[in-house]
Amino acid sequence: MPGGCTLRLNPASGFQALHKGDNMRHRIPLRPRLAAASLGLLAFSLAGLASGRQPSAAPQLTPATPASFTGDCASLGPILAGIPGTTITSTATVAEGGVVVGGRQVEGRRVGGQPVAAHCRILGTVNERVSPVDGRAYGIDFEMRLPLQWNGRFFHQGNGGLDGSVLPALAEFGGGPITGGLHQGFAVLSSNAGNRDRGEANFGADPQARLDYGYQAVGSLTPVAREIIRRVYGKLPDRSYFGGCSNGGRHAMVAATRYAQWYDGILAGAPAFTLPLSSAAQLWGAQRYLSVATDPANLATAFTPAERQMVARAILNRCDALDGATDGMVQDTRGCQSAFDLQRDVPTCTGARDGTCLTQAQKDVIGAIYRGAVLPDGRRVYSSFPFDPGLTAANWALWEFTLPEARSAFSVGMVVKAPPEVMAGFDRRAFAMRPLETLAGYATSTTPQYPVPAMSFMNPVNPTDMSALRDRGGRVLVYHGVSDAVFSVHTSIEWFRALDAAQGGTAAQFARVFPVPGMAHCAFGPATDQFDALTPLVRWVEEGIAPERIIASARGPGNPGALNAELPAEWAPNRTRPLCPYPRVARFVPGGNLEDAESFACQ
Repeated sequence: MPGGCTLRLNPASGFQALHKGDNMRHRIPLRPRLAAASLGLLAFSLAGLASGRQPSAAPQLTPATPASFTGDCASLGPILAGIPGTTITSTATVAEGGVVVGGRQVEGRRVGGQPVAAHCRILGTVNERVSPVDGRAYGIDFEMRLPLQWNGRFFHQGNGGLDGSVLPALAEFGGGPITGGLHQGFAVLSSNAGNRDRGEANFGADPQARLDYGYQAVGSLTPVAREIIRRVYGKLPDRSYFGGCSNGGRHAMVAATRYAQWYDGILAGAPAFTLPLSSAAQLWGAQRYLSVATDPANLATAFTPAERQMVARAILNRCDALDGATDGMVQDTRGCQSAFDLQRDVPTCTGARDGTCLTQAQKDVIGAIYRGAVLPDGRRVYSSFPFDPGLTAANWALWEFTLPEARSAFSVGMVVKAPPEVMAGFDRRAFAMRPLETLAGYATSTTPQYPVPAMSFMNPVNPTDMSALRDRGGRVLVYHGVSDAVFSVHTSIEWFRALDAAQGGTAAQFARVFPVPGMAHCAFGPATDQFDALTPLVRWVEEGIAPERIIASARGPGNPGALNAELPAEWAPNRTRPLCPYPRVARFVPGGNLEDAESFACQ
């Protein structure tokens, strides 16, 4: 792939399944066998992880059958009592319309949208304890929402960032969602993944909390959720799904490899592959931007909104028509990486920066960041990023200029590094400026008190061997914004390519990746970012109908969900496009309507 895209992971032999069986919980598992050198993991590419296991004929799973609950949600406490390691703290009824999907916030209230049917809301905690390390109380707090009229399916909602809060268990994905798991009748679980810090990284001081955040919260919660469902509806879920975006996408891919026995469908949005290394790469990028920022206190002055708009126009000039349509979108992402050249196609400033050019120093910095983080000796730390006009998105700028120091520094310092930094007096700027080799080396750091390295507890196990999921009829659907500034779409594409190689060219039978042109991290940008990927996944799992395209919509005025203010004015507010599974590209059919997905074919 252009740009030297190679995802670097520890080799397959360096990972170890740390959690087996429905109710087994390992407190501090044995340290996996890792390369002796702290950066040894950087010497391997994902393509080298192919397991060599040949695909077998997977069974076709049967559809879920509905059930109902006719009792009193508020009286569920005694029914749910006695689940090992679990405390139920609240049970209540949410009346029809008490939750709304879609609509938008206007002066603090939601306007429009579709009412969600009546359901039970259950709050609880699993594995509550006091840390012997920092003396704080920890627990995996969760929320379950159980429809009175249940479709027979369970959805485990993975949340983003550093977790830390129990978000509403709605299973809504895509920009301005107008449907979701709860709306469709799923029983849905959400949790804080063992972090009670509301998105902060202080939990990294506790070794067990690190493992819960990484993967063990899923292992602890899933059997509890299944038992709650069994007690309420009188049967276990017929089909189970796991989904999320960003860190939630990472949780989903971890579930696909560690907990395949429990899940039938995986919906992974912008999955945070090699999260410890992508965070190090974010800090490295901040170092590069600082070198050309006109205001050291504001990294955004390294690449201003006007300059990003100018570069976006240059990308469109070279790449817009590659898919047969001049429509302000770049569908042929791979072709664009060859057609567009930052040095050639963007004017070089001969005078002051005025938004119409880039200095040579800016070009060098931006080009290096897009090529991906590498060590001085050439070893790659993280993948490249594709040039795409979505770099104009506010979300893109947030991840490039603000969150490296505001989030990644704390994440690497507290959750990745062993031992963690002391947060009192923590200087995030000074930490962010540490050499890349040091920052990346934290990914495999261990101490006797923190014996499991972040590259083990955060990542999927053998991500190119999903045979356990495949062999039981499971499916994986990944979607990823092409202008994602923190987790490159190239990582998802390279994962699929390596998976396909491991499967002898048959990976598309159970796994597909859908790039979303123009979309930033999980949503927004000049993109058709509103889509329902859950329904196609269910049809694939339960009916054997593989998703050949997913219809996505723009979110202009009149949209039933939240509006997207970043849409170009010349677009129809309800523009639709097909999202195509890699490597196919949405190409315009001559004579068609530029605003209609039916005028594009996935080729």
